[in-house]
Amino acid sequence: MKNRNNITEFVLLGLSQNKEIQILCFVLFSLCYVALLMGNLTIMISILVSQLIDQPMYYFLTYLSLVDVCYTSTVTPKFITDLLLERKSISYNNCLIQVFTMHLFGAIEIFVLTGMAYDRYVAICKPLHYQVIMSRQKCNMMVLAAFAWALLHSFSQFVLIILLPFCGPNVMNHYFCDVYPLLELACIDTQKVGLLVIVSSGMVALVVFIVVMGSYIMILYTLHGYSSENRRKALSTCSSHITVVVLFFGPVLFIYIRPATTFSEDKVFALFYTIIAPMLNPFIYTLKNKDMKNAMKNIWNRDKILRRKLIF
Repeated sequence: MKNRNNITEFVLLGLSQNKEIQILCFVLFSLCYVALLMGNLTIMISILVSQLIDQPMYYFLTYLSLVDVCYTSTVTPKFITDLLLERKSISYNNCLIQVFTMHLFGAIEIFVLTGMAYDRYVAICKPLHYQVIMSRQKCNMMVLAAFAWALLHSFSQFVLIILLPFCGPNVMNHYFCDVYPLLELACIDTQKVGLLVIVSSGMVALVVFIVVMGSYIMILYTLHGYSSENRRKALSTCSSHITVVVLFFGPVLFIYIRPATTFSEDKVFALFYTIIAPMLNPFIYTLKNKDMKNAMKNIWNRDKILRRKLIF
């Protein structure tokens, strides 16, 4: 226990030590974070105040937007603030909290994306049973199961880290606390712990990714029997989801599927699943989606009518 108490904080090296690059990153990622918040909040409001919320696909999309905001907010605000500081640090307790919350919302996102893939699979491959299989009650159960599994996963990562002794050094070559950088700072051999992380994080993500991509292969096979118009509509929806899945899972698999080592490239790849992917999700889902565009236009028109009534 004494060894664990030797470290009360961790020093973060951040993305770069160059002051000019840090200022540039501060401006860039501040804009990204604002765009992320506005985009995902717009998605949620547009769905919640329209009839789209009754459709399972948009029901899951609402949760995806909510999780994106929560997920990136566990890392991004501190990351942006640290870009202006000479010395970047995080306390031991806050580091543990960041690991727990990040893995919690990250795991929820993985299983919400799985639910969205399952929804498209049922809608296209089993259309006659869609209303029964994807009822609101079953959708709620899928979301609750995602929260429960994510809580179990994040708690396991938390326990793995809290049992490790940290007696120095305390300099972490990253811009946030994560499992692999912490394993490198532990005072014991962490090879077995690293294998547990691969199984609980990397392998789970890989299995889910294979299942999701497998479902889309089956969807593409089923679409051969559809008319060209229906095929185009289905492909438009599926292509958006596949893009989001690849943007999120690609960097996650790169980091967590390998042995417990860290590379300088990890920080760049981490940007994709902590900031870039959550920022792009609203644009990807609305770019070719007429329903979302119409829902957003209706909100805009309501706002303009309300303003006119207030003026006159």
